[in-house]
Amino acid sequence: MPLSPDQADQLLSAAVDRRVVVLGDVMLDAYVVGELNRISPEAPVPVLHVTEDRHTLGGAANAAKQAAALGCRVSLVGLVGEDGDADTVRRLADRLDIDTTHLIADAARCTTRKTRIVARQQQVIRVDRETAQPIAVEVERRLIAALEAALADADGLLIADYAKGAVPPAVARAAIVAANVRGIPSLVDPKHAPWDHFAGCTVLKPNRAETEAVIDAKVTDDTSAEAAAKELAERYDARAVLLTRGPHGMTLHVASQADAERSAASGNKQSSAHIPARLTADLADVTGCGDVVAATMLAAIAAGSESPNHQTPKSPNPAALNSAAELANLAAGVKATRFGAVAVTAPEVLAALDHAAPAAARKVMNRDQAAALAAEARAAGKRVVFTNGCFDILHAGHVHYLHASRALGDLLVLGLNTDASIQRLKGPTRPVQSEQDRARILASLADVDAVVLFDDDTPLELIRAVHPDVLTKGADYEKKENVVGWQDVESWGGRVELIYLVEGRSTTRVLDGLINDIE
Repeated sequence: MPLSPDQADQLLSAAVDRRVVVLGDVMLDAYVVGELNRISPEAPVPVLHVTEDRHTLGGAANAAKQAAALGCRVSLVGLVGEDGDADTVRRLADRLDIDTTHLIADAARCTTRKTRIVARQQQVIRVDRETAQPIAVEVERRLIAALEAALADADGLLIADYAKGAVPPAVARAAIVAANVRGIPSLVDPKHAPWDHFAGCTVLKPNRAETEAVIDAKVTDDTSAEAAAKELAERYDARAVLLTRGPHGMTLHVASQADAERSAASGNKQSSAHIPARLTADLADVTGCGDVVAATMLAAIAAGSESPNHQTPKSPNPAALNSAAELANLAAGVKATRFGAVAVTAPEVLAALDHAAPAAARKVMNRDQAAALAAEARAAGKRVVFTNGCFDILHAGHVHYLHASRALGDLLVLGLNTDASIQRLKGPTRPVQSEQDRARILASLADVDAVVLFDDDTPLELIRAVHPDVLTKGADYEKKENVVGWQDVESWGGRVELIYLVEGRSTTRVLDGLINDIE
């Protein structure tokens, strides 16, 4: 049975505050975005005029970011160098409340960084900086000690192996044993074989190419995928195998309890399910989809787990594993509509599942969602515009103002004062319309791409999160220095625009007119 909105909501709600440990290869993803407008006089190569330079968490840290986006409390265990990139990783993780106290700094290595050069919505080249040699035995010991400390009160373990050295066999084996001893689920996203050190995990999540390399056979359809997943489950004593197959979806094989216990007495049968990919016309980029699948599935499994440290590992039943896989597949479909390795939030997953939800309703989002949407747009070479206000009663002046703001860029994010903040600004008789109604009305306008409610007295923190290229306010502000956030916007190369207001059009005038008519 496909996952229902209520089931998805229950799973996502139960995942909040679950403690998840992510072990793996920590990376820093860098994006240098710009325009190619000329050829260099020094050599026959294009010149990139940089318009944005940003960083985000990658590799195992991206999986941690996804788990955090679903409300899990995340601890990240892995290796970084003693360099500036390591400081950036910690700073980015701290902003997401990801615990980095268990990261191990290794002076013999550099922090892995992947730099993507993007021009006109197209990735031109990727530049990798990494250390390939195996880690020292002493570093392995430090990793294992950090892992065991992180797992002390964990509800689940995710191993994100990118074959960069942070998950050598000794560390992987110690991780699986520690999870099983504590009775918590473990999910492994493996890279290159052999995978013997992952034996005994709860879920093994390889992709098609990785699977074909291990079983030395092609996966071409549902039947061969099911056979491959079953073989992997038996070979590596996994409770389940989730085989991701790109546009062909996923195949989930759940081993019977009899297999898990090496006893035929239980009578439980094996089960397999094929989950079709949720791809839409908005497909943009599959980067990071594997991390989204892994983190979402583990969060869903951990949501149904018992409290940690019971004596025997809890073995999720097939229905629970199938629901978790369905949820992970849904989250991956949402991620595929976004550019870059961005996280997917619970409201986005639920909106994608609720096909009846109108497009306007999906424009109403929280600050993190709006920031992610704006980052996507900038990475695609688009200009982001931000404005804010109360918009208590929508009138022609508002429509003109929003249309003029949207014309200055490609994406308009609107910060909307909550009812409480309007009362502080305008008194107890305002607003006339509730924040939910105002948000829905504004989201229905074609010129508005996102509506974000904010409760602060000013939109400064929201502006900093969205990082707009253009900040607009009405011409009644007279000069840019009177606009909240102008210094921040100009500090990152943006600008402030004051929009001409339609004379005689305001909410106050509309209300005064209504009162006069009544009197």
